[in-house]
Parts: sequence; structure tokens; C-alpha cells
Amino acid sequence: MSKDRIYITINHLDNYGGTKGFRVNDELFLKKDTDNPFDDEAVAVYNRHNVKCGYVANSVYSVARGTRSAGRIYDRIKDSQECIVRFITEDSLISELL
Repeated sequence: MSKDRIYITINHLDNYGGTKGFRVNDELFLKKDTDNPFDDEAVAVYNRHNVKCGYVANSVYSVARGTRSAGRIYDRIKDSQECIVRFITEDSLISELL
């Protein structure tokens, strides 16, 4: 992966139907989840229909190697940040920030 590009891991997809509904090059939108009781740096992921579909990984156990955690990108996100799906695994998406 290029050093100039920023990649993130999107997980918790099982709560929203899993990875089956996603395709490489799908555009997604990131928004800070300021009301999240479990994580002060939670970043929710929404599809183009503004439906929540997961979260940016924020644990050393769930962040894929070479990608950044929600905590590492949290200050970079204002109201909304676009990303694009680049890879799909069994239980997560690897997306590139745009």
C-alpha cells in the first residue's frame, strides 16, 4: 500500500448485514459518533443512502496491518469524510480515505 494513501479497516459489519452487500469501489461516508458510549473516538460508516453499516476499527486486535485506526484519523474528520472500498475480506472492508 502506498505511503501517500491512508487506508482504514471497517468492521462491525455483522451488525448491519456483513460484507455481502459491498463491492470494491463503493463510496462510503465516515462520521464521528460522538454519542457512542463505548468509544470516545468512534467513527461510524454510512453508505450512499445514509444508512449506518459499520465502524472504523479502533482496537489493535481489529485494525488490519497497514491501516489506521479510528483514533488515528479522528481529528482529520470534520462533518463527513468520504472513503472508497478497496478490498473486502470475510468480515471487514479495507477502504481508502479520499
